[in-house]
Amino acid sequence: MESARQQTQTVCYHCGEVCKEDLVMTDDHAFCCDGCKVVYELLKENNLCSYYSIDQHAGISPKLKNFQGRFNYLDDPVVQQKLIRFNDGETTVVVFSLPQMHCSSCVWLLEHLYKLDEGISQSRTEFLRKEITIHYNPQVTTMRKVVELLTTLGYEPLLSLDNLSGKEQKSPQRVRVYRIAVAGFCFANIMMLSFPEYFHITEEGDHQLQTFFSYLNLAISLPVLIYSGGEFFQSAWQSLRAKFLNIDVPLVLSILITFVRSVYEIVSGTGAGYLDSMSGIIFFMLVGRYFQEKTHHALQFDRNYKSFFPISIMLRKGKETEESIPLTNLSVGDVMVIHSQELVPADSKLLSDEAHVDYSFVTGESAPVKIRKGELIYAGGKQTGGAIECEVLREVSQSYLTGLWNRDAFNKGEKVHTTFIDRLARNFTIFLLALSVGGFFYWLPTDMTRGLNALTTVLIVACPCALLLSATFTNGAIMRIFSRNKFYLKNPAVIESLAKVDHIVLDKTGTITNNVIKVKFYGDELGEVELEKVYSLVRHSNHPLSKSLTSHLSFCDARPVTDYVEIPGSGLSGRVDGIEVKIGNAAFCDVDDQSKTSFHGARVHVVILGHYAGYFGFERSFRTGAPEVIDGMKSAASLSFLSGDNEAERESLQKLAGANTPMFFHQTPENKMDYVKSLQDDGAFVAMVGDGLNDSGALQQSQVGIAVSDDVNNFSPACDAILEGSAFGNLDRLFQLAKHAQRIILASFGLSLLYNVVGLSFAVTGTLSPVVAAILMPISSISIILFTNGLSHLSALKLKLNH
Repeated sequence: MESARQQTQTVCYHCGEVCKEDLVMTDDHAFCCDGCKVVYELLKENNLCSYYSIDQHAGISPKLKNFQGRFNYLDDPVVQQKLIRFNDGETTVVVFSLPQMHCSSCVWLLEHLYKLDEGISQSRTEFLRKEITIHYNPQVTTMRKVVELLTTLGYEPLLSLDNLSGKEQKSPQRVRVYRIAVAGFCFANIMMLSFPEYFHITEEGDHQLQTFFSYLNLAISLPVLIYSGGEFFQSAWQSLRAKFLNIDVPLVLSILITFVRSVYEIVSGTGAGYLDSMSGIIFFMLVGRYFQEKTHHALQFDRNYKSFFPISIMLRKGKETEESIPLTNLSVGDVMVIHSQELVPADSKLLSDEAHVDYSFVTGESAPVKIRKGELIYAGGKQTGGAIECEVLREVSQSYLTGLWNRDAFNKGEKVHTTFIDRLARNFTIFLLALSVGGFFYWLPTDMTRGLNALTTVLIVACPCALLLSATFTNGAIMRIFSRNKFYLKNPAVIESLAKVDHIVLDKTGTITNNVIKVKFYGDELGEVELEKVYSLVRHSNHPLSKSLTSHLSFCDARPVTDYVEIPGSGLSGRVDGIEVKIGNAAFCDVDDQSKTSFHGARVHVVILGHYAGYFGFERSFRTGAPEVIDGMKSAASLSFLSGDNEAERESLQKLAGANTPMFFHQTPENKMDYVKSLQDDGAFVAMVGDGLNDSGALQQSQVGIAVSDDVNNFSPACDAILEGSAFGNLDRLFQLAKHAQRIILASFGLSLLYNVVGLSFAVTGTLSPVVAAILMPISSISIILFTNGLSHLSALKLKLNH
């Protein structure tokens, strides 16, 4: 008997569940089932047992069953294609939903899958969305084996028919609305039935009726407790199972105390209880969570879908007609025209003869992959040859593109530091429980009711969410304002980096200049055939000068181009009708740039069949608002200018920025990157503003890389932000807004801290009603949302930005 009792009290070393029936022993550890033992042995075999040191009993019991053959359908190529995000024969990318992911141990284990299956190269979790992105080699392992491994570990992917058909799953917010409706209906009726009790207007002869109303209130409160409050109980239980105290634990404790106290008073006939308070607690907490989730959903929608890829895409509308449309308007069946160095935004079928696609954005490997006509090109690839045409096969997933943008391969190596707020999050609940129990025992000897009020209201009124989410709400509001001003950030962390910038490096061509007023050719007169060759070559390029020249020569007919090569910052080469053509700067074309002195602006030299024909001269203007932007940035940070062109515009730049502002010309992409690094070596916090093509190295090297986009698909994963060219005049004020955001975060943190201090001060005295505490708690979160949004919009208004 003693042995049996001991067995029932033994908890599983892996998942923490009580070993009720089959006790399995291995290495002096007890397991509740063979499934947990298998997972432990798998981790031990691969030296991953430090998993248990992160959170004790953090594992999930897979309750191992015979699933042999259960996932065989994943070997079907048709099914695989619906789940695969990318596949080049050597790397396959899939994204799975894992509802079981619940703690840091889960994240740690899931991001070490490569140690459990040699075919898996990397796995990255998205904790808030409960998703995992897995890269594996299909020649070593299969999708079925990957899913079986996850299932063995206790993380069976959610593979429903909706996933495979691409349908949207129902939002959990709908269930919360039902719970709010039930809680609100019951709360209102309980208050109505308790109305005589509030004002002590019951007569002596109404005692039986009063008792009946009390029991009726108890019956009405049960759906509120069981159904509406279910999500709080479930969250608290999961937290306790994971050996962690989240904010729902004290909330559930206060609900139970209020309910038990009410049942006791009603059954004993000593009072009417506090079922109105209990129902109010649940109702107002659900309403607060609903609005908080709506805010988070809006932030996530902005983050993933609305505005993070402000690139436009060229569509083929006829044999000789192209039209630029926003990426969000791209539909299945559209024919895209993708130029050199442009991103392929959606899964598509190649209509041109061949393409050379760089998938480094997806896999980290930069070697171009040759794609033939009719083959599939995956979203995220970048065309490295001439212009190609593709037919869209699948709608654009901006959340997927954003996920690629935030891959570890493109981060700047920032380290995450443990902050005061992080420590507060871990210790707040423990402090709250201690304070509530202390308040209860303090008042217990003199006033039992007051002690119970202190116990419950302290647990309810405290709101760590307002403290912990001050930065989240502020950054969310600022990111929305940025997007309305056509400035799109990689992630919220970029806002803090923008506020720290003390040196700004500006590229000239395509960044502070854009409008080509006049294009003129200097040299041998070019005939119609030669102009067609130039036009045919430059139309494949996305460089600002190539775009201007393409527009200037739009009257020409396009000829077939082969052997197309583009060297960023230098020029283009290829064969047009079999004739070699080179177009670019003087060094690329091997000519003396000073030999032609009749024009002092930007030049693009032309060499046809080895013969130097001359150069196109470009007269340009600065972007609208450029003088004001430069003045504004000079007052907040040091400035430098870099350009791959000659020094023809040095004088005009000096008039804008001052004669002492550093300016460097004839800069290659490598020169630009080295200059940024030299500034950083001197202690500067650098922002690089460039065109996203020739400046990718400098954008990657800088702490903040900003790519300026002029309605073209010149996205670079190295950048941290994209600014539409039409909004360049706002750039200095956008930097200022980022600095304002840091002050708003501090102010909102101070406000939420003040709320908690004042609220807890009243609650611990036992004079605060539980239902009032339940109203104040969500109001605090909502007030922080209103406060941060209000100050953010006020800052934007003062800076004359769209808000």
